[in-house]
Amino acid sequence: MSRRYRGLSRAVLVLAPLLSSCSSPYSTFLPGGGDAQMLYTLGMWLCGIALLITLAMTLLVVWGALRRRGSLDEHLPVGVDGGKRWILIGGLAIPGVALTALFVVTLLALEPFSGDTDEADLELEVIAHRWWWEVNYVTAEVPAEHFVTANEIHIPVGRRVGITLRSADVIHSFWVPRLHGKLDAIPGIENRLVLQADEPGTYHGQCAEYCGGQHAFMHFLIVAQEEEEYEIWAARQRQPATPPEDPKLARGLAAFEQHSCGLCHRVRGTEARGTNGPDLTHFGSRMTIGAGIMPNNRPRLQAWIVDAQAIKPGINMPTLTEFDGPTIDALASYLESLQ
Repeated sequence: MSRRYRGLSRAVLVLAPLLSSCSSPYSTFLPGGGDAQMLYTLGMWLCGIALLITLAMTLLVVWGALRRRGSLDEHLPVGVDGGKRWILIGGLAIPGVALTALFVVTLLALEPFSGDTDEADLELEVIAHRWWWEVNYVTAEVPAEHFVTANEIHIPVGRRVGITLRSADVIHSFWVPRLHGKLDAIPGIENRLVLQADEPGTYHGQCAEYCGGQHAFMHFLIVAQEEEEYEIWAARQRQPATPPEDPKLARGLAAFEQHSCGLCHRVRGTEARGTNGPDLTHFGSRMTIGAGIMPNNRPRLQAWIVDAQAIKPGINMPTLTEFDGPTIDALASYLESLQ
């Protein structure tokens, strides 16, 4: 292989991760809302200015290295005072003005992110746990419309959504790169952000603060829907689970209520009223299992029921050895029916 092609292949290897990141579901280069667009624009300006400064300094260094050198006599006498002046101008004054200007511009650009006073069309409460997300749809005017879900946040397109963040254990960080910046969830403190999705779609989120062994697998989804579609989804979520008529599903419900499942998880409309784990009232309608660790389908669901510790070590869900094969199948069928 010629030097030219070897050099081209190396350039491709270096640039490939950068180019692929532009299409990543966590990419800040694909803003889906006004807040993310503002952060993207600010970031591009800051990177552009930094690049110009770096380029200018590089050119000065190259010029200094390549300029014609004379004898020592040609450069005497040395202007000591002039040298000090250039150190003060180039080393203090110019960087000070540039950095202060960038600081002021950044503060002005980020001022709208002080979401405490921003009005929102929809209010949510998100509680971070190790390692999953509890989502409370709070309706103060009509308490009966309040419902709880987990790891999957549905919002209407084009409407401002206020999210109050809390933590149930350690410090976490709520981050949806395509919709908003990061905001920490801190024990004992409530933080708030307001975000908006301008286009329908699924936006991927991630805990961005190290919170323990499964930090990297603490994902969540924000599903932006058209107004009518969102209202249909919300109305379905408010409904409790209906008693199953199918004998197989009834067997699955009995296993859920009579064993350890119902001690940690809640299914509204049943005897399962646990609060230590995610609310599973409409589990079958969710896209993922285990806070985004894998798709929600039958084989993976059965594997999760039998030995979640083998998939996501360290979580609070124990290894369940009391179920035989038919019971596991019935239990998975029941959970899938919770739409």
